[in-house]
Amino acid sequence: MVEDTHPSTHPPLPPTTEDGRLSWLRLLRSRRVGIATFYRLLTEHGSATAALAALPEIAAAAGVEDYRPCPERVAAAELHAARDCGARMIAVGQVDYPPELLDLDDPPPIIWARGETAALAPPRIAIVGARNASSLGTRMARALAEDLAKEGYVIVSGLARGIDAAAHAATLDTGTIAVMAGGVDMLYPAENAALAEDIPRRGLRLSEQPMGLQPQARHFPRRNRLVSGLARAVVVVEAAGRSGSLITARTALDQGREVLAVPGHPMDGRSAGCNMLIRDGAHLVRSAADVIEALPPIDRPGEQSELPLAPPPPAAPPARRSLRETAELHSAILSRLSPSPVAEDQLIRDLGGAPREVAPVLVELELSGQVERQAGGLLALTVPANRRA
Repeated sequence: MVEDTHPSTHPPLPPTTEDGRLSWLRLLRSRRVGIATFYRLLTEHGSATAALAALPEIAAAAGVEDYRPCPERVAAAELHAARDCGARMIAVGQVDYPPELLDLDDPPPIIWARGETAALAPPRIAIVGARNASSLGTRMARALAEDLAKEGYVIVSGLARGIDAAAHAATLDTGTIAVMAGGVDMLYPAENAALAEDIPRRGLRLSEQPMGLQPQARHFPRRNRLVSGLARAVVVVEAAGRSGSLITARTALDQGREVLAVPGHPMDGRSAGCNMLIRDGAHLVRSAADVIEALPPIDRPGEQSELPLAPPPPAAPPARRSLRETAELHSAILSRLSPSPVAEDQLIRDLGGAPREVAPVLVELELSGQVERQAGGLLALTVPANRRA
């Protein structure tokens, strides 16, 4: 493995054939292969096919016997389900892949898109807020969405009830993007099913999750990072002091996005989160004009945009280690990790080794379940389920 394997610096070559798409999907869906490990394996081995072939040996080196990558029939079934619902796979490196997602620590290698991918071309603004929104809140969300759409922005949200649904409904005719917590074919919540069916006429439903996956609580924070990641700015319209919308706002700040909020009455709990954001420096929003004023001017059609960087050739594989060297490196890494996360580059400096020597061993320890990778390039010892609070 090598330094600078993050796709924001060097996007990998996307698959161009059905076999290539199948291999990417199999690698990504393989047990204990997360997003960071996917990119590392792809960089080291040059292709998903080669990485799949190497996985059992890597797992065996980590002490995991009889490791089997995701079966071909499972990935083929997901591709078939996508075709049945009219969804399209967009892989990182393809022209339609939103370049803004490359700013994330963990840009999804694959997203499923149902609808008009042209909705990804204009600049985007996210509007999020309370599920139990007030009448005034939903009116504000609709007005903001409509006026921002007239100025050339596409509205992004999470298809939840309340503020999300109001923002989507107001921009059905101009194009809106709904980011799903579950599979792109799973219409959730049920009360927004008709709205979800209407969105692909001019806009998009997007998801990084497998087809057919029912959303669960743990999926929503990951969905939220894509909502903010796709947008230039996040506008919060009504949010409680502890809410998913504030998680989206914090994620947006981490991603370098602008955060704006609509103020509310101090005695209305649904406005507590927005008022807190404004107190802490978020832009106050009274109308779409306030949002536009806080952002750089948008590029108009015909203006030249910077071309993406071409990907580098695959890195040469690292030199093979003896069993003793591998065991010693495993021990050295595990002795320096704890349940408290530490930055990978700091760990490598502490070990005094080269990144291309340490990175493959980290992949082995991830596959063995001894080490888990967290957002922001952090590593920690895996805590057994029976010891978690």
